[in-house]
Amino acid sequence: MIRNIIFLCVFYFGLIFLLILFIPSLILPQHIVTLGGKFLGYWTSFCLKYIMATKIEVKGKENIINNQNYFVVSSHQSIFETFFLQTIFKNPVFILKKELIKIPLFGWYLKKLGCISIDRNKISKENLNFSDEVGKVIRDTNKILIIFPQGTRKSFDDRSKFKKGFSRIYNDLNIACLPVAINSGKVWPKKGRLIPNQKIIVSILSILSPGIEQNKFANEVEKVIYNELDKIS
Repeated sequence: MIRNIIFLCVFYFGLIFLLILFIPSLILPQHIVTLGGKFLGYWTSFCLKYIMATKIEVKGKENIINNQNYFVVSSHQSIFETFFLQTIFKNPVFILKKELIKIPLFGWYLKKLGCISIDRNKISKENLNFSDEVGKVIRDTNKILIIFPQGTRKSFDDRSKFKKGFSRIYNDLNIACLPVAINSGKVWPKKGRLIPNQKIIVSILSILSPGIEQNKFANEVEKVIYNELDKIS
């Protein structure tokens, strides 16, 4: 309990400090904000390692490609991956729930990064056009799009169906997909205390090339991510 309190105090103090430190980046070139995001990722891993005695292992880095457009589909069990994935992928941009954009200061950084927001509970003009926004990111920038198809953080043993928006991106843009499985919920669950002396594994799986039928692709991504989570959880 005491270790949890220390972790949360230190982690959020550092988070707030970095958010304040990088305020000038909001009017500077976008890559400065991206650098701040990487610092947050390293800060997250630092706190987990040295306060919660958490080992962090990244598997499958050889599956990351540099000569082809792709987007990342990741499992989502903790806030860990929202920060740590920024240390792995160059120039990441997230598809996220609209509520996060409304958070003072934090939401300003998300906008500056070019993150794409979506209202999960409504069929709105913004939601219907989100593929167009994604297309602009893919075609006009060198950013790596990251999406969490579970929609929100889930428990480490949850195996509910993925939302289908990621398969629209794959189909509409004819782009490769890199699945990622992360078992962070065993250490940092959505609810309850953090669990010390555990290991978080970030498993980068084999890339799926364009051209797979949309429904088959959606089922395949869900299958490979959940199969990997069964192995590492």
